[in-house]
Amino acid sequence: MNNEKFLALCKKTVMDYFNEHADKTDRKQITEEDVFIVWSCKTLQNNKALVSTTVSDGMYYEITHNGDKKETYVDAYKKWENFVVR
Repeated sequence: MNNEKFLALCKKTVMDYFNEHADKTDRKQITEEDVFIVWSCKTLQNNKALVSTTVSDGMYYEITHNGDKKETYVDAYKKWENFVVR
């Protein structure tokens, strides 16, 4: 899968996931324009991206495409805390 196709898949996947899992009482739905790629790379036939949204819910998504198996895996994470260690 080329990089452009993979990143488009990432945005659509995160949009769909959010819209299916958002609290219905919030009445919030997002579009692909609300999804952004934080980081991505392609190594050989594999792709990986870290993805987030403009929604301030602390969620981020790690999406990996296994080019050998033609499978894409999604990990959805919630950011609990951000602190400095000196």
